[in-house]
Amino acid sequence: MTPFELSVLFFLQLAVILFICRLVGWLAGWIGQPQVVGEMIAGVVMGPSLFGLLLPGLQGGLFPHESMTILFAISQVGLALYMFLVGLEFRTELFRGRLRSAAAVSTAGMIAPFALGALLAFLLQDRLPLFTPGVSKGEAMLFLGAAMCITAFPMLARIIHERGLTGTSLGTLALAAGAIDDAAAWCVLAIVLASFGDNVRIAVEAIGGGALYAVLVLTIGRRLLALLGRLAEKAGDVSHALMATTLMIVMLGSWFTDRIGIYAVFGAFVMGIAMPRGVFADKVREKLGPLVTVFLLPLFFTYSGLNTRLDLVDSPVLWLVALAILAAACLGKGVACWAAARWNGEPNREALAIGTLMNARGLMELIILNIGLQRGIITPTLFTLMVLMAIATTLMATPLFQLVYGRRQAAA
Repeated sequence: MTPFELSVLFFLQLAVILFICRLVGWLAGWIGQPQVVGEMIAGVVMGPSLFGLLLPGLQGGLFPHESMTILFAISQVGLALYMFLVGLEFRTELFRGRLRSAAAVSTAGMIAPFALGALLAFLLQDRLPLFTPGVSKGEAMLFLGAAMCITAFPMLARIIHERGLTGTSLGTLALAAGAIDDAAAWCVLAIVLASFGDNVRIAVEAIGGGALYAVLVLTIGRRLLALLGRLAEKAGDVSHALMATTLMIVMLGSWFTDRIGIYAVFGAFVMGIAMPRGVFADKVREKLGPLVTVFLLPLFFTYSGLNTRLDLVDSPVLWLVALAILAAACLGKGVACWAAARWNGEPNREALAIGTLMNARGLMELIILNIGLQRGIITPTLFTLMVLMAIATTLMATPLFQLVYGRRQAAA
């Protein structure tokens, strides 16, 4: 297809994506699930698993392989901006007060699922087509362990916001634990990519460069960025010029962390934490939030859905593997994080809520899976099995949270 034909098709893709995401999101809301869950399912609906199964010619014409590069690039911009907004709401002063509990919950939520994921990779790699040829057993164990460790940080943040728990003890502990958890998981992923590429320098650049970036942005960078806040306070608004400057800074941070192998979302998230609060943060969220969540973020769910093929799970053995992955995910995350929270003196209701929130995989799981698929580490079969786990654990989050925390709170 010519560039002009691709651009014409892209507008039609956008219209279909937005329609399907809103429709499925409305249905998800009708049964008590957040919009993001509907968007995850909508992505799978538009892929080969349903749309491609029922109308393969139409699905192939609407989402041809040549258009995937455009869809991927735009979806990455949406992801970076969304994580920037999540960082903009992160309250570091409360995080410092819950560091001990957050570190304990995060550590438990890393070690247990990593061990279970690595064990599954060890047992299954030689028996089923889950990893591409050339991937060693050690690399397979590292990748699946890291993928099982991930927490749906944006999903967690959205549930906390929707439940009015932002700034509370529970909300702060969950966000802090999720942030530590995902940062550590991405460091493990950097090691996996380094071993896969047979280049230790990649891991050194990723982990060392990421740590240096975070320190500089959250210290010197925060002082420099305070100027943006003063300008916004003086004007009572965020001007077009100030918004353009902010977006340029976010894109530079995303580019840097992407360049060193930590990936754009964490560069944007750290930049969001460093940005000034007050009028600046309120106005940026007000102006940027709807565009990102309604227009850009659904593109990533669609891109992931187009890579999900349920027809590959075509045997009882693979469905048993899917159940094993789901069981390992829930035990490794939900139960381990609940136990760690209780060990650190959290009330049982809050500990159960923490375990429920940390168990959701959602958006971040899809990110790490897409990286594994693009880098040739995992096969479409394992990608699909892990997407099913991500959807299942994310679907569980809201009703279980309501069961163990929300209803009791309402009754109190």
